[in-house]
Amino acid sequence: MGMIFKELHVEGTLASQSVPLVMASFYDNIAAITARDLVKAWPEGANKSDTVLAHRHLSLTALKHWNYTYYSNETISNGSKCYLVFPPYQPAYLFDNGTFINKTSCYSPVKSIGTRGRTGIFFASAFGVCLVLLLVALAKHGKNHLTPEKRFYPISRRWQWYWGIFVCACACIGLFMGIDIDRYYLQELPITVTVFFWYLLCMVTVALTWESVRHWGSWLERQFIDPNPFVFEQHDRRAMLELWLPMWFYFWVWMNFFLVVPRSWSFTQKQHYPEQIVDVAMPAATSTRFKAGAFCLIIAWLTILFSMRHSIKNYSDRHRGLVNRALGFTKAVPWRFYLTIPITAALIAYQAFIAWEFEYSLIRIGAPNYVIYTWGYTPSLLILLIQILYGFTSPNEDKELIRQRHERNDTIDRELGIVNKPGWWNRVKGEHLMSLRDKIASNVREIGGSRATGRRVEADAERHAREEALGASRGDGIELLPVARLNESNLRADRAGISAIPRAQHYTANRYGGKSEQRRHERVMQTATSVLFPNNLEAERARRHEEMSRDGPAPPPYTDGPPSRNAPGTSRRSSSAETTDQTTVPPYQPGSMLDV
Repeated sequence: MGMIFKELHVEGTLASQSVPLVMASFYDNIAAITARDLVKAWPEGANKSDTVLAHRHLSLTALKHWNYTYYSNETISNGSKCYLVFPPYQPAYLFDNGTFINKTSCYSPVKSIGTRGRTGIFFASAFGVCLVLLLVALAKHGKNHLTPEKRFYPISRRWQWYWGIFVCACACIGLFMGIDIDRYYLQELPITVTVFFWYLLCMVTVALTWESVRHWGSWLERQFIDPNPFVFEQHDRRAMLELWLPMWFYFWVWMNFFLVVPRSWSFTQKQHYPEQIVDVAMPAATSTRFKAGAFCLIIAWLTILFSMRHSIKNYSDRHRGLVNRALGFTKAVPWRFYLTIPITAALIAYQAFIAWEFEYSLIRIGAPNYVIYTWGYTPSLLILLIQILYGFTSPNEDKELIRQRHERNDTIDRELGIVNKPGWWNRVKGEHLMSLRDKIASNVREIGGSRATGRRVEADAERHAREEALGASRGDGIELLPVARLNESNLRADRAGISAIPRAQHYTANRYGGKSEQRRHERVMQTATSVLFPNNLEAERARRHEEMSRDGPAPPPYTDGPPSRNAPGTSRRSSSAETTDQTTVPPYQPGSMLDV
């Protein structure tokens, strides 16, 4: 038994790969090993106050004064400090105050890289390559080609790639730190960091599988409602289930996080001798919190299955009969989910297994490497490779949605008999060589380059009014104007129709001579209206004026302005343009720009 202890500690750690113990009887024997069995007597030196360690003379009095103990694994320790005493790391000299010269701590990477470290380098490199490929896939699938919709945010399809990047980060940190597990003489920080990030790796891998399944259902919904946005209600049972299901999933993932992570991880380092493994490391690694955390991940995994079934039920073709439903379900599930979901279950099973069995746990220093990497890291790496393969083979969802819309539009055009011009049509006409300004000028020349259609209608109305007025003055419109009398003094003028023009005062009296285009347009429209739709407005106005004058003359108008020169005693101003004698009369104030 003493030879076994010495073999264990000369290698620097307990249960190394060269330990000649049968694994089945390992835990039956280590319970009897205590720290007292590892203590050795100080080697004799030149006198009673001297000892020789690796051919170096040290003060035995100072060693005993500072409570140093010599162990069979060639180390000395006083409970707070530990140093190596085998060549070439033995201290050169010890002062009376307990200070060593050229000392080497027990927690130093003094050994060469072992099997666990070399395998970890290979896996860390693989996860690093996956990290680069995931960034490429994120750039491809996370880019927007359509206006973001309120129901389908772009971050929804990016989360699976975010979690994949997080998986690579956790794996690389843990695996690169795991290189020093074999190199450290006595375990310290590397084993703790490796185990800590492995548990984070499990949680993030499950979240990656969940986001891939959840977004697949969201993508089915987006394709389903794109032709008809009102095919589903916004607050029905389906929508409420899709709202609360992610919260249910992440509740159990966070429960796993709070059960596993917030704790003291120093138990992973307490594997210096068998008694410490049995009393500290093993009970902590198989505690109730680790078992409950594995149970939380199992519930999260069942939630993934339920989410996939919910998406197929609502957004896939429905079948009748048990056999047809089973076949339809198997056809609706994407090929990657047939791989990622069982692999995720295997990863969760390993976490639950090591919560009961410490012998194959990656927390244990001498655990089999093929179990640690095959069952602990390979599932996450396979899931990442499947996701990367999917990311490079599938198109961007916005582009795929645009393609589906074009396909639907082409189908509708064929049903309506609409034939679109081919792509080479513009090249034949030379339009591909024209700039935007040339195209606009071509369109203007095609429509005539004049004002808008409504303005052309007004111009036609004006021209029609002028023609009607001219025809009426010539005697063509008998119903619109009285027949003009002949000019007896000039019969030639009568035959030419000139004598009738002066008598068309009804059309020329309302003529506008100012500069306002709007006022001129209004006058022309009034003339055209009176020609096209004649009325007796003047006669009616005269009749009403006669009726109102029967009781007496109308009162003079009263205004606040001063009396006019032309009508003293009244407020009516003269409309004359004379400029003489303007010293006592205020200047003319136009009402608007139209009166200028």
